[in-house]
This record gives sequence, structure tokens and C-alpha cells, in this order.
Amino acid sequence: MSILFESLLSRLGIIIVMAYLLSRFEPFKRLIIKKNIRLSEKLILMIVFGLIGISGTYFGIPIHGAIANSRVIGVLIGGLLGGPVVGIGAGFIAGFHRWAIDIHGFTALACAVSTFIEGIIGGSLHLYILQKRNKWLPTFVICVGAELIQMLMILIIAKPFTEALVLVKIIWIPMVLVNSLGAAVMMAIIENIFLEKARIGAYQAQLSLTIADKTLPILRKGLNEQTAYETVKIIYKYIDAAAVAITYKDKILAHVGVGEDHHKPGQSYLTGGTNKVITTGHYFVAQNKKFINCSNETCQLESAVIVPLKEKEKIIGTLKIYQTSQNAISSVEIELALGLAQMFSTQLELAKAEHQAKMLSKAELKALQAQVNPHFLFNALNTIRSLVRTNPDKSRDLLAHLADYFRTNLQHKRDLVDLEEEIQHVKSYLAIENARFEGKLKVHWQIEGGEEVLLPPFTLQPLVENAIKHGLYPKSGEGNIYISLRKTMSNVKLIVKDDGIGIEQDQIKKCMEEENPKHIGLNNVNMRLKSHFGSEYGLSIFSEPGKGTTIEVILPKEVVN
Repeated sequence: MSILFESLLSRLGIIIVMAYLLSRFEPFKRLIIKKNIRLSEKLILMIVFGLIGISGTYFGIPIHGAIANSRVIGVLIGGLLGGPVVGIGAGFIAGFHRWAIDIHGFTALACAVSTFIEGIIGGSLHLYILQKRNKWLPTFVICVGAELIQMLMILIIAKPFTEALVLVKIIWIPMVLVNSLGAAVMMAIIENIFLEKARIGAYQAQLSLTIADKTLPILRKGLNEQTAYETVKIIYKYIDAAAVAITYKDKILAHVGVGEDHHKPGQSYLTGGTNKVITTGHYFVAQNKKFINCSNETCQLESAVIVPLKEKEKIIGTLKIYQTSQNAISSVEIELALGLAQMFSTQLELAKAEHQAKMLSKAELKALQAQVNPHFLFNALNTIRSLVRTNPDKSRDLLAHLADYFRTNLQHKRDLVDLEEEIQHVKSYLAIENARFEGKLKVHWQIEGGEEVLLPPFTLQPLVENAIKHGLYPKSGEGNIYISLRKTMSNVKLIVKDDGIGIEQDQIKKCMEEENPKHIGLNNVNMRLKSHFGSEYGLSIFSEPGKGTTIEVILPKEVVN
């Protein structure tokens, strides 16, 4: 028995070497780690593991008119990894072969039946084994059970029984132990494919996050030759590639590394592989120079992975990672390129959305200016005209304030301005309005520390105008406006309060409605504040008929420099 044990172990080494070589074979690795295997791919696995089972027969040891073999290893592992179809198919292939060749035919039928059953056992336990972290241990136990069933099949089917019994007594311990050990080792070798994928995934995730962190501020500016060049420089720095390139539509935006001398930005020609990706929308792996199809005969680039860059499912360009030797693009580089392209596509979409939001905010600001200017200009000119003869000095002062007001209105291009600058704008406006009110308008300022506060331009003036036009103007007698600043632990509040006629509660909501012509710019100001700082900020209105209105501009604490 010890001699048989040693012989089986030596033959088992061959199977283990085959398993190791198979685990290094890229197409096999891709099949094993796939979650959803197509029927055609299952047929491939069925044949592969069936052939491993057949090799176990040929490497077997003749003994007492039978063969002590390792056929179970390939069949059982095939079922455990590939599922029922693969297990049953591999069991049938290896079992039918054992029966058909009829070498040492005393146990041929019994071995064929038991091999088929072992395939069924492996396939039925497919989902169970996938849930296990260390798959080799349960594989060992399962193989022990499968081999004991094989011994039982020999006793039941093989004739004469007395010879079958003698055979089983000799082979059952060596075959159960050696084959179970072999199945466990083979599972451990193949399981390393999953561990390798996990390690690669972790590496890719870390590398992708690093690259994304470096490129996000760049791609927020959009995709052009400068941002593309800065992006590919970062990718080239962090990955092991001969060259990295980004294309946009039908031209090269940037190319860093080997081939810079002829893959130049702005050139309209693209390689054949790039054209294929842009046309199909699927990534393409060029494993030799022919598939790269560069028009420059001296180009040293021999292989590449080319992945599409998308903008809302529309192909806008490609990301390309090159190597200088054939068949040098591994699954690691493919997955990395796909991950980077997806992140870049997302970044570009976010950049476009951010740009559109800024453009919308600027358009709203222009709309507010257009809404305010004609109304205010008409009233201001009428007031100044009435003072030209009676009070020339006053009219000159008002003209200076009007010029300052419109100069500020026309020149603002910044997202945020100092509160002090906003106050000067309001004071120019109030100087003209006070002349219209003939001194009946009183403005009370209580701004402390306001020089540190930033806010969007034209935030305060529309609120003051609404206070005058809809609160104080309809009121008889003197009117007061109180403009104050209050800082709390969580925010900053800029308050505009009047003692005018007030607003009914059911009208407050309407004041904030879009396209409300009665309350100039309130919705515009509110939406710009929310767009810039967030939904928890903006305007709050409090009013009581006959007692005035208070509007609070709520700004984040961080807005204070």
C-alpha cells in the first residue's frame, strides 16, 4: 500500500503542474473569474476539465486488473468551479472515455458511473463552494466523500465481487487521501486566481483614486489640449506604460511618452484602433503593430488598449495606453484603462454640468440687472431732471451716484464680492431713492465685521428696492429701513427690515415664486444663493400686515474670510 501511495503522489505532481500552468493561462483565468458564463464558455470549461480527468486515467497505476487514478480531481474541480453543466459534462467526458477505452476493463463501467456521479456532486455544490473563503478545505472533504462513493460503486457494479473487494481494500486509503489532497491543492492553485483578482482590484482602486484626485481639478476646466496634456502626464507618471494619449473626436489632444515626435496634439489623423473604438463604442486591445495601424513606419508602439471617453453615452474621444512590445497589454492594464475612462467620463460630465450651472447663474444675474436697470433708470432720471434747475449741486451728486451704481452693475464678473462693496452699491441706489422720497426715507446701518463677509453680487440691492417699492412707498409719512449683520455659531445673517405696510402670510410664498413681477428679483436672489452655497441657505421672509417686513439673507459661516 505504501508503494501505491508513493506512486500516486508522484503521478499527482504532474496533475498539479498542469493545474498551475492552466491557472497562468489568461483566457482560462478570465473564464474562471466571470460571474455570468455563457453556454459556449461552459462548453470550453467542460472540455478542459474533462481532459484533466482523462489525463488522470492515463497517469493512473495499473493494479489488480484496474487503475488507481486521479480522474476525480479534474471532474470534481470542474463541477465546483463551473457549476452543474460543467461538472456533468466533464464527468461524462472523462467517464465515457474510461469505459470506452476498456483498459483494465474489470472496473471500467463502475469507474465510468462513479466519475459521472462525481461530476454531479461537484456541480451540485458549486454555489456552496463559491461562498467559502478558503475553498481548499471543503474541497478536501467533498473529495473524500466522492472517492468513497467511487469505492462503493466498484463494490456494487464490478464483477466478480470478491476481486472488487480485494481491489477496494488495497486502493481506497491511498486514493481517498492522495486524490483529496490533490483536489485541495488544485483548488488552492486556482483559488489564487480570485485572490490575484482581488489584489489587482485593490491596486487598481488605489491607483485610480490617486490619479482621479490629481486630475479632478484639471478636468473640471473641461477637455482641451492643455487639460488633456496635464492629465496624460499624471497617468504616465503613475502607471507602467510606454505612452499615454487622449483623443477628442477626430484629433489628438495629448500624447506623452514614446511616439511624441509624430503623435502630436492637433493632428487630425487617428490610428485604426482609435477609429474602431469611436465607431463601435467598445474598448479595443491592439496586441501588435498591425492593429495599431500607425501611419508612421518608424513608430515603436507595438500594442495598446484603447477605451472610449463618453459624455452621456455619446463617444467624445478615447484614452489610450501603449506598450513597445507585442502582446504586452495585460488584463490589469485593460481594467485600469476602463476604470480611468469611466472616471474621466464622469468628471467631464460633472465639469460640463458645473459650467452650465455657472452660466445659468450668470444668465440669471444678467436677467436681474436687465430687470432692475430700466425701472430704476427711469425713476432716477426723472428725479434728477426735476432737480437740475432747483438744486444743481444735488442733481450733480445724484448723477455721480447714478454713474457709480451703473458702473458697478456693468462690471461685475466675480462669483462673490465683499459685503462692503455691496453696501457701497446700495448706498448709491439709496441716495437717488432718498431724493425721490424728499428726505422721508431713513436708513439705519448696523454692520460690524462686514468687511470679512463675501456674498454673490446684487444680493442686497434687490431686497432694499423691494422694501422701498412694496413696503414704504405705499405707506404715508416717514419710512425706515434697518440693515444689519448678525453672526451666529452656524451661519451669517444679513437682515433687511422695513416698517412698511407688510405682507399677508399667504402672499409671502408668492413673493418667492418664479416670474413674480411684483417682487423684483427675490426669487432670483434666493435661487442664486442656494445654487452657490446649498439648499439650506438663501432668503427667509417674515412679515405682518401694518408692521413691516423682515428679510434675512442666510449665508454659511465659511463665507467669512
